[in-house]
Amino acid sequence: MNPEAFSDLATARHSVRDFRPDPVPSQVLDAILDDARQAPSWSNTRPFMVALATGERADRLRSAYIAEFDATLPFQHKEPGAMARLVLSGKAPDGDYRTWAPYPAELLPHSQAVGGQLYAHMGIARDDREARDAATRRNCEAFGAPIIGFVLIHKGLMPFAALDAGIMLQTLFLSAKAHGVDSCPLGVLATWRRPFDAEFEAPADYRLITGFALGYASDAPVNDFRAERRPVRLVPTRS
Repeated sequence: MNPEAFSDLATARHSVRDFRPDPVPSQVLDAILDDARQAPSWSNTRPFMVALATGERADRLRSAYIAEFDATLPFQHKEPGAMARLVLSGKAPDGDYRTWAPYPAELLPHSQAVGGQLYAHMGIARDDREARDAATRRNCEAFGAPIIGFVLIHKGLMPFAALDAGIMLQTLFLSAKAHGVDSCPLGVLATWRRPFDAEFEAPADYRLITGFALGYASDAPVNDFRAERRPVRLVPTRS
């Protein structure tokens, strides 16, 4: 394989935030999934599962996730007593992992920087709460992608199950790009289990760790945004 070709492929894949409604042909999706199974795995255990939603099921998921997101807006806006009201209403996030947990101090500046850059690219002012909420809500709609995917990992093989799932998902994303299909990870979908459980029957030992979108990028300006790709950090050797 030409190494430059792989480098070009890896560089070309980026997170798309607005998709055309055009469906991904089944044979293309099958080829992508076939490539994804080539990813290495801890003792070949393959401790992950993938769920895919299209058509009406995907539309139901979009509506359900938007409703969950909107119910949490008072909490996200830090209104007094908002979490207590969420709990009492039965609408508190019920995900398997705390997707809204604070970032470590060392990593937080990178998240803040890319968020600021993305909002600036979209023309959204820092104090425009309504526009920021609308932009975040688009994640819950999978940015209009025709395929909404979910990744689940076996709770009994952590943290290696999460490692294996990540390797698999990147393999899937690269294969998708090679087939002309765009993608975007959607970690926010793991904030809630209710919408997912209403549409899928996952084994009891599997935990929802992330969602993702697959489809074809639109010509919306947001898709021109590119996040910084910092060099891989190397641990220094001892002297």
